[in-house]
Amino acid sequence: MISVTEAQDLCLALAAPMATETIPLDEANGRVLAAAVNAQRAQPPFASSAMDGYAMQSSDAVIGRTLTVIGESAAGHGWNGKLASGECVRIFTGAPVPVGADTVVIQEDVTRQGDTITINPNLGTGTNIRPAGVDFDAGFSIDAPRLLRPVDLALFAAMNVPQVSVFSKPTVGILATGDELVMPGEAPTSDQIISSNVFAIKAMIEDAGGLATILPIAPDTEDGLRSAMRDLQQFDVAITIGGASVGEYDLVGKIGDELGLTRSFYKIAMRPGKPLIAGQFGSCPFLGLPGNPVSSIVCAKLFVVPLIKKMVGRKDILPTPMTAQLAHDLPANGPRLHYMRGNYDNGLVTAAQSQDSSLLSVLAASNCLIIRPIGDAERKSGETVEILPL
Repeated sequence: MISVTEAQDLCLALAAPMATETIPLDEANGRVLAAAVNAQRAQPPFASSAMDGYAMQSSDAVIGRTLTVIGESAAGHGWNGKLASGECVRIFTGAPVPVGADTVVIQEDVTRQGDTITINPNLGTGTNIRPAGVDFDAGFSIDAPRLLRPVDLALFAAMNVPQVSVFSKPTVGILATGDELVMPGEAPTSDQIISSNVFAIKAMIEDAGGLATILPIAPDTEDGLRSAMRDLQQFDVAITIGGASVGEYDLVGKIGDELGLTRSFYKIAMRPGKPLIAGQFGSCPFLGLPGNPVSSIVCAKLFVVPLIKKMVGRKDILPTPMTAQLAHDLPANGPRLHYMRGNYDNGLVTAAQSQDSSLLSVLAASNCLIIRPIGDAERKSGETVEILPL
């Protein structure tokens, strides 16, 4: 058995970042930027008013002074003349500041009568003008890679960039195996269960940036599994669930070898999730996950999600642990790295009472995994441990 760190390194070595594609800005949320984006113009491209008021020369912004209103500047409809001393222009928020003006007196600080205004005694301070390029200048750049958020799309639009280069989404085939499985909504026999973990793994892959497809359940026969695993090779990444152990019906490794699988490793010193096969069908990365629901989901978090993140060009590839204080004692750990289901709240973490790898209800009620190193000694309440948020 190899360590989790070794297994993660070997899994990440199975694939490289995807090719890039150019997509419209309104389709780019959640994608990873593949090439730097440069502003085509400054923002704002002109000096603009920050308030509704009157644009004038600062030497005229004196309490008691009366000025003549000679025009109006609105957003999208600037005033094209030039101001002289003793003159002002009615101006609105976001409108271009007229040539000759260098301050805006807000409308609450003047009294207007017809075409004249008088500066009131409550005159405020400041110019109330946003300089040209105060947000960013022409040529301002956003570097890649970058996971794009809604605010990034607004920024790019303001930069007058209508489309961006992003990494393509890898396609991922997910194949559950086993005669004991049926899909939700079907009628299971008394000795069958519902295929469940495929839905969590599909969601995890798509959250990481991939495009996942759940294939029909493969039977526990060599011919049926062989056909299904051939179908998997049409995807950028191939994943099986179940059939990776050493029982008589655990056929994934055997059929994979027949189909030309180049193995990177088999079995990891961890729990839950020891039986995991990794390798390649040609250039297609393959991960054979264990069948127990919790085992497969924990393995997906540690190995599948980082692989997808690498392929879509992300920098935050591996899950990042945080620290917490134990709310109670924990016994010593054994010879495998243990990811215990638990709950973190206000700095304290509590382990779930049952750590059975078949119990989805326990995993669903947990919000973290407590990381117990190999051979970790007994831990006392209040000691610091590492956890992975779920």
